[in-house]
Amino acid sequence: MARQTAHTPLERETHKNRQFIPGHLMPASALINVMTQAARKAARTLVRDFGEVEQLQVSIKGPANFVSAADHKAEEIIFRELNKARPQYGFLMEEGGEVEGADKSHRWIIDPLDGTTNFLHGIPMFAISIGLERDGQLVAGLVYNPIADELFTAEKGKGAFLNEKRRLRVAARKTIGDAVVATGIPHRGRPGHPGFIKEMSTAMKEVAGIRRTGSAALDLAWTAAGRFDCYWERNLKPWDMAAGIVIMREAGGIVTDLQGTDKMLAKGDVIAGNGHMVKAIRNLVAG
Repeated sequence: MARQTAHTPLERETHKNRQFIPGHLMPASALINVMTQAARKAARTLVRDFGEVEQLQVSIKGPANFVSAADHKAEEIIFRELNKARPQYGFLMEEGGEVEGADKSHRWIIDPLDGTTNFLHGIPMFAISIGLERDGQLVAGLVYNPIADELFTAEKGKGAFLNEKRRLRVAARKTIGDAVVATGIPHRGRPGHPGFIKEMSTAMKEVAGIRRTGSAALDLAWTAAGRFDCYWERNLKPWDMAAGIVIMREAGGIVTDLQGTDKMLAKGDVIAGNGHMVKAIRNLVAG
């Protein structure tokens, strides 16, 4: 694959000192094993609950309360498993908020069910997302879609993998007209509808296709796997993207906010892809 060009200091730093050994797969570390065990245990309950959603679609009350309970249950399992394995670490969770740990340098960032609306409607595209922050830097990530049984994992400096077998690499396309690009559409109750329509109108004239999965975690993981050439979205939360950011970077990709800096978690916007695609899409949508 041709060497990607880094376009900003942050992007150059992302590629600095990274070595990829073709065909070489390292065994999962103890850290990744801990994260995987927690995700798979929570996934078993989500899969069982997902099987009930279709029956609930016809009820008068609807499945919303059921799905909310499933979300909380999965988060409790992940919290319990990770806390047992690393009892000093802190947490930032979608449902449970922030829990300080004795070890102030480590924090888990968790979304137990990214793609809740998909889950609610019986659409099999949702994921568990677990990221680990060390001294303010994202160092490990896991995104797991239990219905497809696709487990995306990465640890800083050790590469990104699908199901611990296939090394992930971002797509190598350089021409925006050949690109399939993912994004998130602001739904009811979210801000930015007029701005998004303008961005979409601009982008759709230039790219081969635009996709919307309904899960930011999967969008990042699929971009890392080369399925999408680029991904951008606004108004996200840290747990939506923390794990995916690590996976993207370890797959050789670029991840920044829409202004090209490393403030994705603080600002809530993100753009990811190879260097060429990130620059091209950023020029279209960053305004």
